[in-house]
Amino acid sequence: MSQKEAQKKKNVYTNRFYYPQDEVIEKPFNWKQMTRLLKYIKPYSKTLLPAAFGAVFINMIVRLLVPILIGQYVVDRAIINSDYRLLIYLIVIVVGLYFINYLANHFRIKIVNVLGQRTIHDLRKQLFTHVQYLSHDFFDKRSAGSILVRILNDVNSLQELFTNGIINILMDAFMLLAIIIILFSLSAQLALAVLVILPIMFYISTKLRRDIRRTWQNVRSIRSRLNSHLNESLQGMRITQSFAQEEENAAYFDGVNQENFERERIAMKKSAYFGPFIEMSNAVGTVILIAYGATLIINGSMGIGTFVSFAFFLGMFWEPISRLGQIYNQLLVAMASSERIFEFLDERPTVKESDNPIVLTDIKGDIQFDKVQFSYDDERIALHEISIDVKAGQTVALVGHTGSGKSTIANLISRFYDPTDGAVYVDGHNLRDVSLASLREHISVVLQDTFIFSGTIMDNIRFGRPGASDEEVIEAAKVVGAHDFIVRLANGYDTEVEERGSILSAGERQLLSFARALLADPKILILDEATASIDTETEMKIQAALRELLKGRTSIMIAHRLSTIREADNIIVLENGRILEQGNHEQLVEKQGEYYKLVKSQFDMFEAL
Repeated sequence: MSQKEAQKKKNVYTNRFYYPQDEVIEKPFNWKQMTRLLKYIKPYSKTLLPAAFGAVFINMIVRLLVPILIGQYVVDRAIINSDYRLLIYLIVIVVGLYFINYLANHFRIKIVNVLGQRTIHDLRKQLFTHVQYLSHDFFDKRSAGSILVRILNDVNSLQELFTNGIINILMDAFMLLAIIIILFSLSAQLALAVLVILPIMFYISTKLRRDIRRTWQNVRSIRSRLNSHLNESLQGMRITQSFAQEEENAAYFDGVNQENFERERIAMKKSAYFGPFIEMSNAVGTVILIAYGATLIINGSMGIGTFVSFAFFLGMFWEPISRLGQIYNQLLVAMASSERIFEFLDERPTVKESDNPIVLTDIKGDIQFDKVQFSYDDERIALHEISIDVKAGQTVALVGHTGSGKSTIANLISRFYDPTDGAVYVDGHNLRDVSLASLREHISVVLQDTFIFSGTIMDNIRFGRPGASDEEVIEAAKVVGAHDFIVRLANGYDTEVEERGSILSAGERQLLSFARALLADPKILILDEATASIDTETEMKIQAALRELLKGRTSIMIAHRLSTIREADNIIVLENGRILEQGNHEQLVEKQGEYYKLVKSQFDMFEAL
């Protein structure tokens, strides 16, 4: 790649859309957070955990017995005394112990894997469930990719910790303690000599901790950015190709990917210091063992069998230290991931239910806005003291230019947000006092940007009421005019559609969303630019059906296409979050105000066509 091309790629990466990076948190090892992680193992504290510890205990006992048998009995008794019968017995015992050790290890690995997988399953389930109940402002501030990283990658990063890390930490800690006691019991002089390097090793490893932990946090941060861009790129692929921006998009991805590579490389490089450092410590300890141990044997201060046992235990001593170094790296990764996971779990909905919420078993559909003021960001006010009174069964249309506050009013009715001032009422109940689930059970929303889930056409319509029969689903499709195009599909209602319904036209997806909303049989129906993607011919087909369907339901219609709201009981014209005028179509046209100008401009536009 030429220098000019490299610079171009760098410029694309630098100047492209900004993805907010997760903050790198500067903290020491957080034991409180570690304790919080361990609580996810608690449900298995009476089943899988004792079984795993039992296997670990057997494994430890066997490993500690073998060096003693070899040094104190095989060497000092059987070999020195040429007792072949005892030697054979001891060999059989050692082989038996190793077989027991094999079975214990096999059982331990099997148990801890099940334990780890179940713990990760529980954590991911809790995280996903928690995120689903967070308020809309949480999703306004974060990309879908960054949320995916928390639920998938960050949770996966804890898998090794739960699968092997926690059990190995305890096993290696007990092994180290037992080995140190045995080493000093065999020869305190030799033990002090070979373990003199431990304080130096501890000091150096401590100095590395903070740096290694930060590098892994940096890795998590760039992975979040990488996933955000990837998710956005896949969803916006048609736009990318439409504007022939494939090269620029690939250049930006290459920039993020390269930064991810560099951070991963640095993190792995720093984490790799532990292994060689332990190897070097082991080598130094072995040299001291041979030099000083040989001197003790020559002086008669130590027997050969004791030396052999000591050598075995010293070899075993460095193994858990090396593993603890690796496990510590796992802990650093787990801390970086758990901080990000707990950040989400500690997030609380801004739209909160009261301690004893009112459960709406049935409603008429009266809606009142009492001097409602609202702001998305505490800076720009989206609604200014809006007062609206919608009677049950009425159809109210909201019109106005983009940003006038139409969709905000609809969002407040569904209580996706709470007013910053004033109150919204349904059937006289302040929505702050009402159960969210019971409120939304009585509301159906049809948006302009229709979301189709992966699955069959039947499943997508039934999403509005999971318990509905096939006949009810088909009837809802017939009412909105979707039945005809559905039966023409390859498998009719059993036709599989991928995410976002790519095999369907925009109008067909919109008709499915109509059927989905109407199957739910709501008391309040919100149509947010719901006919924007439907052609004129299709729109005419569903107008008659809508007239019948809207009877007995309170309907809030948001539309730029004014022909769809001519028959509304009340039309509210909004501008910059304020009500300019309201009335039915005839009254507003006769008034010749803002609504009249909107109608006239659309009429002139169609005349020009």
